[in-house]
Amino acid sequence: MPPRGTPTARQGRLGTELRRLREAAGLVSRDVAAWLGTSQAQISNIESGKHGISEERLRRLTDHYACDDTRLIEALVDMANERDKGWWEEYRGVLAPKALDLAELEHHASHVRTFQVVHIPGVLQTEEHVRAALSFVEPGTPADLCEARVMFRIRRQRVLDSGTPYDVIIHEAALRMRVGGSKVARAQLQHLLQASERESVTLRVIPFAAEGFAGAGLAVQYVGGVVPHLDTVQIDTPHGAEFIDAPAQLHRYRAKLERVDSAALPQDASLDLIRRIAQEL
Repeated sequence: MPPRGTPTARQGRLGTELRRLREAAGLVSRDVAAWLGTSQAQISNIESGKHGISEERLRRLTDHYACDDTRLIEALVDMANERDKGWWEEYRGVLAPKALDLAELEHHASHVRTFQVVHIPGVLQTEEHVRAALSFVEPGTPADLCEARVMFRIRRQRVLDSGTPYDVIIHEAALRMRVGGSKVARAQLQHLLQASERESVTLRVIPFAAEGFAGAGLAVQYVGGVVPHLDTVQIDTPHGAEFIDAPAQLHRYRAKLERVDSAALPQDASLDLIRRIAQEL
């Protein structure tokens, strides 16, 4: 079977974790290939996500690497055994691969923490908000592509229906942005209030009046894996979503989110603030 041309982020992550386990064991790919009875190129393709790996081979490798983290091994086995394609695959060849990777990441999340300063989190946006935002940022986009982007973002909201714990912190600045005009903005705030009624959703706000807050440049989504070792940070860039999974960087972002958490109002006070802003529109 030829190598995959463009591995998904999840396929790449499986390979990355196998490479990290190999390096932690102090082994080089040439020796592992000889031990496994394959080529060094095959090991390279597995570790880059370009080739899949069978459960039997994966378990042999993790044993050879002296990995005794049973939960991690089983999580990697589940990733290796995945065959079903998610709903996002309908958009393959239409939207950017990283957009699809984000939907896949959210689908497999054990929990999500997100902080936004000037944007409403994508999975909490109304359809009218999405349309207004996309038409402003990308004017002239063909109608069919624009529709695909709108519906894709709306379909990402399935993560809320799954009951995945979703912890949201939004700065007051994002709440006061009149995307699409006052009517659309008011409906968006009402949508946030409705979303907060879900048992799985925690919604809090950092007000302009928060003392000492200096995190205006930070916008991040922290996606929990089935084991902490498989957590991922997602950040938005002008070129699309970027994913961060290096252990040291994950630790850094957890610390940043703890500081953001300490600056946010309790949920009841946050919801009261959202209601007041909606009344002002």
